[in-house]
Amino acid sequence: MKRIVCAAALLMAGLVTLSVPAQAQSQIRIAVVDLKKVFDGYWRTKQADSQLKERAADFEKARNGLIEDYKKSNDEFRTYVESAQDPALSADEREKRKKDLEKKQTDLREQEASIRTFDQNSRQALAEQQGRMRESVLRDIRGVVDEKARVGGFSLVLDVAATTVNQTPVVMYNTLAGTDADLSDAVLKQLNLNAPPDAAKTDAAPAEDKK
Repeated sequence: MKRIVCAAALLMAGLVTLSVPAQAQSQIRIAVVDLKKVFDGYWRTKQADSQLKERAADFEKARNGLIEDYKKSNDEFRTYVESAQDPALSADEREKRKKDLEKKQTDLREQEASIRTFDQNSRQALAEQQGRMRESVLRDIRGVVDEKARVGGFSLVLDVAATTVNQTPVVMYNTLAGTDADLSDAVLKQLNLNAPPDAAKTDAAPAEDKK
């Protein structure tokens, strides 16, 4: 009899233990957000892209100047090579021009190195600026998502635009799109509340073109 009572007690304890996760799961509310949609539609993202393009254009302009200087120096070097091969030159003059050619060749190599260094520094500067801007924008988005999740009583927010390293969707099935649990539009609307007038005009321009 005691064995039966003990077994029943253990069975009841097991059922209670198993029921706890089920109750906990029933209390979890899940929301979704299309991070790509929010990121691309945020006015600060567009502003950051514009600033990045302007800086890239400045770098390109400066690089073109370096290239033009290099081309001029290279043309001068070739002309000097031809003149240095003039058989009418004296031995002393030929020796002098040979030394001048070596110096000009060294200058050309230094210009080539300067262009390579400029390219490397430009790419690094643009990448760092892009990284800082991206982090700042994501920080804004994360703050609004956190706020909306707390107010809505959600325990978990999934990014439905996320993909794996194999470029496959992270979220394979979603019935929350368009419901109150889809925070995308609400988050984007709040982020763009303080958008400057010129940003609003920029957003409106494509719509007018479509008409």
